Amino acid sequence: MPKKEVPIDHLQHYLPEGTSVPVTHYLHQYKVHLTITRQRKSILGDYRHRTHDYNHRISVNGNLNPFAFLITLLHELAHLLTFEQYGNKVAAHGREWKMIYSQLLKQFLEHKVFPPDIEIEIMASLKNPAASSCAEDDLLRVLRKYDAKQSQHKLVEELHFNTLFRTSDGRIFQKGEKLRKRFKCIEVKTGKIYLFSPVYEVISLES
Repeated sequence: MPKKEVPIDHLQHYLPEGTSVPVTHYLHQYKVHLTITRQRKSILGDYRHRTHDYNHRISVNGNLNPFAFLITLLHELAHLLTFEQYGNKVAAHGREWKMIYSQLLKQFLEHKVFPPDIEIEIMASLKNPAASSCAEDDLLRVLRKYDAKQSQHKLVEELHFNTLFRTSDGRIFQKGEKLRKRFKCIEVKTGKIYLFSPVYEVISLES
C-alpha cells in the first residue's frame, strides 16, 4: 500500500483546528514515524512498536475527515503509550489500552475540538472503547456527516430490502432481513449467506 511521510508542519491539514500542537507534542516526544496511506478497507490506522532498528511507527488513512483522522491517530497513540508502559505483557485492546485511550480522548474533549454530536458519541464510548477506531456504530454514522464530499457508498442499513449492492472486492449481494444486529445478505453468484454490519459501506446497484 503506497504511503508517504508527512512533514510535521503539514499535519495540521489532516487534523481539526487547534489539535496539531498537542498531537505534535506526542509525536516528537516518542519519535514517531508517521505515514499517511491511501484508503484501506480493513483498517483505518496501524501501529508498530519501536525496535532496535526502528522508531515507533504509526500509519493513518489519508482519506478520513479531520475528526475521524484525529480519533484514529489517538487510537494508535494509545497503543504506543500502552507499549511504553507495559511492553508486550498486556492484551492489545485490553483493560490497560482502554484506560489510556480513554484518557487521550478526554484530553481532547476538554478542549472542545469535536462538534457536539461527535462529542456525545465519544462520551458514550469512554467506559469501554472499541477495539477498532471509530468502530461504534453510532459514532461512525455521525462521523460520516463530516466527510468532505458525498460518497457514492451507502451503509447497508440505508438500502431497501432486496436491493442489490456491490462490495469493494466486486462481489454482488442482495440485502435480506435483519437478524439481531446484522443483516442477512445473499451473494448472487454463489447463493451463500453472509451477515453484514448495518454500517458497512457498499455501492448500491439500485437505479
